[in-house]
Amino acid sequence: MADTIRVLASCMVLSGLDRRTLELIAPAAVMGQLPEGATLFRAGEPRRSFFVLLKGRIEVRVQSGEAAGTLLVLGPGEGVGEAGLLEEGVHSASARAMSDVEYLELPGGAVRERLAGDARAAMAVFARVSAVMVRRLQYAASRRAGWDLVYRPGTTRREHDLLGEREVPADALYGVQTLRALENFPITGVNLAHFPHLVRSLAMVKQAAARANLRLRLLKDDVAAGIDRACQEIIDGHWHGHFVVDVIQGGAGTSTNMNANEVIANRTLELLGRERGDYGHCHPNNHVNLSQSTNDVYPTAVRVAAVMKQRELAAALEGLQRALSARADEMSEVLKMGRTQLQDAVPMTLGQELEAFAVTTREDIQRLGEATRLLMEVNVGGTAIGTGINADPRYPAMAVEELRRITGLELVLAENLVEATPDTGAFVTFSAVLKRIAVKLSKLCNDLRLLSSGPRCGLGEISLPPQQPGSSIMPGKVNPVIPEVVNQIAFQVIGNDLTITMAAEAGQLQLNVMEPVITYNLFESLDILAAGVRTLTDRCIVGLTANAERCRELVERSIGVVTAVVPVLGYERASEVAREALTTGRSVRQILLEAGDLDESQLDRLLSPEGMTRPRPVE
Repeated sequence: MADTIRVLASCMVLSGLDRRTLELIAPAAVMGQLPEGATLFRAGEPRRSFFVLLKGRIEVRVQSGEAAGTLLVLGPGEGVGEAGLLEEGVHSASARAMSDVEYLELPGGAVRERLAGDARAAMAVFARVSAVMVRRLQYAASRRAGWDLVYRPGTTRREHDLLGEREVPADALYGVQTLRALENFPITGVNLAHFPHLVRSLAMVKQAAARANLRLRLLKDDVAAGIDRACQEIIDGHWHGHFVVDVIQGGAGTSTNMNANEVIANRTLELLGRERGDYGHCHPNNHVNLSQSTNDVYPTAVRVAAVMKQRELAAALEGLQRALSARADEMSEVLKMGRTQLQDAVPMTLGQELEAFAVTTREDIQRLGEATRLLMEVNVGGTAIGTGINADPRYPAMAVEELRRITGLELVLAENLVEATPDTGAFVTFSAVLKRIAVKLSKLCNDLRLLSSGPRCGLGEISLPPQQPGSSIMPGKVNPVIPEVVNQIAFQVIGNDLTITMAAEAGQLQLNVMEPVITYNLFESLDILAAGVRTLTDRCIVGLTANAERCRELVERSIGVVTAVVPVLGYERASEVAREALTTGRSVRQILLEAGDLDESQLDRLLSPEGMTRPRPVE
């Protein structure tokens, strides 16, 4: 019982409750174990309990939306599922054991039953849980300018920089320089936390720097260990809500770098048993930013984040390619008319058409991999302009070595750091590949909309799965909304590429100050492309069906089949037959047979639609 109370009291969600209240709810707790790889709960399942982790690590994941992937990693002493103490609902995320796990489970129903006779204790527990949930929501909003944090009433702490003193919210991990950035750059309403890979990558760069500085004996052991742990917590998904500055900002990313420095410094202070803002023991610039500059930290973090983020797009494209190939196999015998310039051409199969889309998608995956390799070169240790001022000569190699260990990526130090510091060529190339993917996806969606047009008065060769009513005035209308939204995503990505191109061109002398807008557009393109591809695959391609009879009807009515007799009758005679078929409405076969140009066996052989879908000996 005493151990259970101690565990509950040390958990953030229940900390601050008096012993009497903890003694009241502790008997409801039950011990549990989970082997590595097992699931604690899944998204959509009933949420009935609060779990406190005793041993091991739990990965919390979401499956869709802008934060798809790992949300955070929890370790001993941390809790998850606190809303289950208030009421039953459903989980919005899934939790999986990353190692063998031991936990303490507080079933919500049992806790509420024990609190039913004690209004004071019930109020204390529910108020504490609610406060934690509000705080998490407050810092989890991915799209806000941050003014609510700047001006909301509450306790503050006083911080200063070269421009003077300011009041910073006491519960904020960021500091005065981040506060100024919030005031200066209310631009997009999209803050750093909107791009979790970028936040994690900033922490990885800072962690690598701290480890390198420790090896060089430039940081004290306890400060280096605190910075290392604070960075790991951010990598695991904690404290992202404190990365509040707008992604687009002046200063070449200095506000982003200082936001990271201040959050890491203040969290390190807490780990050292100090107060937030007590920078004499861990300073954002003197310790967290040691041997660094925004001008090597920021582009390195963006490159690492882009490499990791593109994996989601590559996985989405692989899923699309597999879905297209599967549909192609199923429709390999469906004859249809091929078209050029929207005019009848020659027969093909629907399988051939879909497999062509699969092949072009596979090529895009290959090009994405090639462009990603260009991002592996980093300018760590170049500091301000690539000369390495304020960094030990041994630091660049050490920092890259540590960053390789942390990220698992084959990162390399740029050959010339002065050249690498202002260079944004890799971003231009990478964005160009994203544009290529967008252009080809848009072409695919154009074709899907044409082929499914109708259903009675268009081509109508395929049917797309209906997703929603298509009109507020026309009953029964169903629109191709999924290809339409992917078209729009493609247009946005193409526009983003132009912005990235212009921003790269705008660099001057030893630095490109436009990297923040490059970063914003690059990550928006990665986000919306991956989401668009997944949506296209799951809500369109997988459910696509062929209208085989309609396809064959159009083939049999087509004049384009006359192309097959050109090797036998010549182009001139074939043109005459085509013109006669067009003006009289009679079929090509009927005209040729009546004119005696070819007998029935020759026509059966030459005008076989199946035969026209592949090479054959020329007669």
